[in-house]
Order: sequence, then C-alpha cells, then structure tokens
Amino acid sequence: MTSAYGRFIQQIRLVPGVDDSRYPFSLPAVRHLARSGALTLPAGVTFLVGENGTGKSTLIEAVAVAAGFNPEGGSRNFRFATRATESVLGNHLILTRGIRKPRTDFFLRAESYYNVASEIERLNQAGPRPLLPAYGGVSPHERSHGESFLDLATHRFGPAGLYLLDEPEAALSVQSCLALLTRMYDLIEQGSQFLVATHSPVLLALPGATIMEISDEGILEQVDFDQALPVRLTREFLGAPGRFLRNLLDTGESNGTQNSWH
Repeated sequence: MTSAYGRFIQQIRLVPGVDDSRYPFSLPAVRHLARSGALTLPAGVTFLVGENGTGKSTLIEAVAVAAGFNPEGGSRNFRFATRATESVLGNHLILTRGIRKPRTDFFLRAESYYNVASEIERLNQAGPRPLLPAYGGVSPHERSHGESFLDLATHRFGPAGLYLLDEPEAALSVQSCLALLTRMYDLIEQGSQFLVATHSPVLLALPGATIMEISDEGILEQVDFDQALPVRLTREFLGAPGRFLRNLLDTGESNGTQNSWH
C-alpha cells in the first residue's frame, strides 16, 4: 500500500536567494537544502540524525509550518499559541506534495506536547463532541509523559496518515521506544508517511527506514543503520563503557575541566 499512499510530501525545497549567513539559514541542514536544491522523501519513514545544532528539529518544525500545522504541535486543526518560538524557515520552504492527501495527520514536538495536551483538554470541553476518546479516553495530563506519547501513537495516529515527529524518544523508555517502533511499522504498512528527527538507535532499527545523517559541515547523506551516528556511538559505549569513560574523563582532566555530574 505504501506505493499508492505514503508519499504525501515528496520533496522539500528552499526558496532561492536566502542569506545563509544568518539563522536559521546558516544551520547545516538548511545549507544542504540550499546547495542540493531539494530533499526527496520516499514512502514510509525518513529519519533525520545528527549532532545537536545541525538543524534537525528546526527543519522538522519548518516542514510542519509549511504543511499547515500549528508550530507548537497537534493536527492541522489545532490553532493556538503559547509562545511563538518557531523560526522563519517554514515561510521559505516549498513542499512538493503527492497526488493523494493524507486521511489524518499530526505534528509531535516533544518539548511542547504539554501545551498540546492542555489544548486537547480545552477542546474536549469546548468542542461539539468529546475529543479525549481519540487520545485513549484519558487526558494526556493524567498520564506520564511517555504514556501520553504512546497513547497518541496508538489511538490518534491512523492509516494513510502524515506524521512529523521531533525527537519522540525524549519521553520514552527503551521498551516504550520498541512499542512506538512497532506502531510505526504497522502504520507504514497501512500507507502512512513519517518524517522523524531522532537520536534513538532503537527507532532507527525500523525495517525499511531511510536514514539521512546531517554532518556539522552541512552534508546530508543517506546512511545504513550500522553507519548512523547514534548507533555507532551507542555501540562503542556499550561495548566498553569503562574504557570509553576513562578516555573521556582523562581528556576532561587534561583540559582542566571538571564534570558537574561526578
């Protein structure tokens, strides 16, 4: 089914002529768009990985804004603002859309889901019909952060949907990451498309996923699971945590720095 559905956003392009010396156009991910001309998204799931500061979350947010989502998250029917912190990048992106429209959609920002949860409660009370059944029947504020994320994926996400997720693992245990991976796999089989910024090696193991890695130099290229930065670093650490930490801490001492977490 992913051949017929699952490509609701096919390409992301940056309008020409922006000043790449200023934020957010100076971010590595955005510089790549300026140089390459476009980022092509396949059907299924595309993961964006890279170090902090490479522009993964900023790009996800900008795609969401360009696609008509509320900058703080939610579906395209959500229209509220707690504090406007989004960049102007969304106004400078051009999205090439597929022939079919998604049946449903959602933009999840881990850092602002509390605000979305408050809006869900408000709409549940003020709207023409109850909204909480679509989120598992319980207010997200009455669940842990991680439980509310899984409720969202389980009850609110549906087939042939478009889902933009910014670091969904932020609230999840390893077991919950596995549960989310399973749910994503099922939804992809049912024609959904995901664009996800993540640091989670667990989520990156999703079969058939496209992993795009952003370097500090602004190079964005497709990598295999084993090559992805979160996977490589996690394996190195788990393979020899003592040696890894000794090297890390000795380096810190030689530089005359102290770690507050000693």
